[in-house]
Amino acid sequence: MSEKLKNPNAGHRERLRQRYLSHGFDAFAEHEVLELILFYCYAQRDTKPIAKKILAEFGSLHNVFEADAQTIMATLKCTENVAVLLSLILPATNRYFRSKWGENTIICNEKIAGQFAVDLFVGETVEKFYVLCLDKNFKLINAVLISEGTVDEAAVYTREVIRAALQNNATAIILTHNHPGGTIKPSRGDYESTIRIIESANSIDIEVIDHVIAVGDKYYSFAARKQHVAGYGKSWLCGVQI
Repeated sequence: MSEKLKNPNAGHRERLRQRYLSHGFDAFAEHEVLELILFYCYAQRDTKPIAKKILAEFGSLHNVFEADAQTIMATLKCTENVAVLLSLILPATNRYFRSKWGENTIICNEKIAGQFAVDLFVGETVEKFYVLCLDKNFKLINAVLISEGTVDEAAVYTREVIRAALQNNATAIILTHNHPGGTIKPSRGDYESTIRIIESANSIDIEVIDHVIAVGDKYYSFAARKQHVAGYGKSWLCGVQI
């Protein structure tokens, strides 16, 4: 008996897998991300309606991945295997991030800042805004979440950015946010908020050295384009010339 007769969903599963292998999750709808993940809990069932039900219950991928296994089981009345698989994705991503960057991260050029931002926003489906607090040698002190919003907007409050910088005794800061809606180009609001923050930070002798926008595995650096920010004046610290 052919694979297609054994499993009537085999053709669809293979197409979805190939799309992922070719393009990653960039072109996937939220329910398709869950659909693919659930292949590994349900050997032959059509996982599309299950994925849509999960999103209807939780509202977003973000909420699904932040839920613990017990909450997922109680909400969906699903098996423990499904609940564990869905609940381990975010902790595994966070563990990867900590393992990759470690405790002594130096962010002294836009290439490192861009990759850090890309990793920071892995799996995010809403816009979030962080300030990366650095010491005088460009060592990362802390990455502080300032705000989170919808798929295409997060409010940015200058006072919160400045407060984070002061609380962490930062000499310099890097602004970074994601555009889960897909466009990497800064919006008018991105430029305006950057200028406001620069003016406030400069008044207390804190440099804004970059603003990095992450979209999938790509990034946009204000410093690389010499737009408004101070830039990386000590790029030799990493042994990389810009």
